[in-house]
Amino acid sequence: MASSRPATNLSAIAAALGVSAATVSNALSGKGRVSPELVERIRKTASELGYVPSSAGRALRTGRSGVLGLVLPDIANPLFPQIAQAIEKAAVNAGYGVLIADSRGEIAMQTDAISRLIERGVDGMVIVPRRGTRIADVDCPVAVIDSPSTPGNTVAADHWDGGRQVGEYLAGLGHRKVVLVGKNRDSNVQNDRLGGIRDGLGKACVTQTLWVDAIEQAGGAGCRLGLAEKVAEGFTAFAAVSDLHALRVLTELQREGIEVPEEASVTGFDDLIFSAVVTPPLTTMRMDMGRIADLAVGALLRAIDGAGENGVAVDVTADISKVPMALIMRGSTGKAKHDAIEAKKTTAGELTP
Repeated sequence: MASSRPATNLSAIAAALGVSAATVSNALSGKGRVSPELVERIRKTASELGYVPSSAGRALRTGRSGVLGLVLPDIANPLFPQIAQAIEKAAVNAGYGVLIADSRGEIAMQTDAISRLIERGVDGMVIVPRRGTRIADVDCPVAVIDSPSTPGNTVAADHWDGGRQVGEYLAGLGHRKVVLVGKNRDSNVQNDRLGGIRDGLGKACVTQTLWVDAIEQAGGAGCRLGLAEKVAEGFTAFAAVSDLHALRVLTELQREGIEVPEEASVTGFDDLIFSAVVTPPLTTMRMDMGRIADLAVGALLRAIDGAGENGVAVDVTADISKVPMALIMRGSTGKAKHDAIEAKKTTAGELTP
């Protein structure tokens, strides 16, 4: 049985406004010379009439699907749904849909995810690569979001400078012995963050690096990181490469009876959803996810347009490749313990007659 509601098409919109169907088509597609005022009227009328553009028809006209692919390394990590949301918003604002694939941290699954998206006819892809991998030889334009030091990277947070900000902040609080907590030595992002922290702390600071993967290979998943022993050795701060690891550090210190931040400060990265509500709330670095997504999608769409014009591959280059991070200071950090002791001694001396 045919629907009682007639399908709204370009001709119906044109008739309602007294313009040609070609003018309506140009206004809705962003092509041709149509005044901004008329474009607004056409889009408003199209919305009122319930017009839904045909993706199949657009594909036939343009040779494009109107869909972008997004490959993430681990959707279970609370950081990556935030990235997916930002990319999807940027794509929708540009008139594109998004297909999401999860590589689950496996190189083979990352390769398979890319192949499946190509088979589904995506016009281009945004890829957050699995650590230690380089994206190459993909049969469509690709925007890579990893770290500015990653070969072929399109745009990313300035992880090194974010680390430098953390280091300078801790140094300013008087911390002279700091434990750096990473997960995997092969991660460009983690190495950049840790390198930046060391740079910000300066040569006068003593640092040690704990790699969680190596510790767990020796002692099993969830084993102690030995943080209480580090505090006993005089380390007064723990700087982790992510809020997930900072939370683990915070939990272990509290279980060992070490007060945070009175006896040890803790910092993280990414400002995940739980960071502001744990006790004490985490000092962390925040990425400008919306800005990164807009730059990545914008660069990808320019490359898609360029490839469509001449049929050859176009570099996916963003307007800027490094997006600054912001330091969010919360209750998990404070002055180094030795500074607090000296302050107490000085105050006591000043009060002694």
